[in-house]
Amino acid sequence: MTNNNPIGLFDSGIGGTSIWTKIHQLLPNESTIYLADSKNAPYGQKSKDEIIALSIKNTEYLLNQNSKLIVVACNTATTNAIKELRAKYDVPFIGIEPALKPAVNNSETQVIGILATKGTLNSELFNKAVKLYQDTTIIEQIGYGLVQLIENGDMNSPEMFELLKTYLNPMIKANIDYLVLGCSHYPYLIPQIKKILPPHIKIIDSGEAVARQTHTILKEKVGFNVSEKPHTAFYTNTDPKVLSEILNHEYPIEERDF
Repeated sequence: MTNNNPIGLFDSGIGGTSIWTKIHQLLPNESTIYLADSKNAPYGQKSKDEIIALSIKNTEYLLNQNSKLIVVACNTATTNAIKELRAKYDVPFIGIEPALKPAVNNSETQVIGILATKGTLNSELFNKAVKLYQDTTIIEQIGYGLVQLIENGDMNSPEMFELLKTYLNPMIKANIDYLVLGCSHYPYLIPQIKKILPPHIKIIDSGEAVARQTHTILKEKVGFNVSEKPHTAFYTNTDPKVLSEILNHEYPIEERDF
């Protein structure tokens, strides 16, 4: 089965590029379109209705670019809007949710931490997932301010380090042995996080699982690109400087109004 149309991805800014990177590594022959909705970041502080409306806006933009599959590269948008997106559109959607299952299944202390946005932690989908793991203590922490700092290009700032210490030290004291990153922006903080966490605490994010699921859906339902020249497009609705930096200036970025 072949389909040369692009894979579409969207996020509330630059964080979903952590997901895009894993997909691009696994599927280098696929064309991709990435929407960084930085103008409306962070989604995690918005209402469910606002998140759904933004997700519909982004989806329609990607469908107008002939996307064959859409990756919701944002935990908050997935946990609040993917049900509505799947009901509204025929295109397959792949979401990103906090990877609780591998953390719970492998935890020896039966205490895990999750760092995520308010929108994700308060969502119905996330709270349903938590109820499946009654035997494990799950310490939830909203990452207030983290997305804004990343979007501003301040991920290595002293302010970021102090914020992370505030959020992670109580988890360390509670004896977590796994930290789940529940926001696609947060993998960019792993170098900072590793300076704070003891080495035995493992960090889990969802990028590789999303890439594998993308491969599966292409194989079973959509089709692979057989074109010799895959293309990559990055669009942002704010200054592209930080997005360009996070991609090591390897790709052209267009500033568009969407």
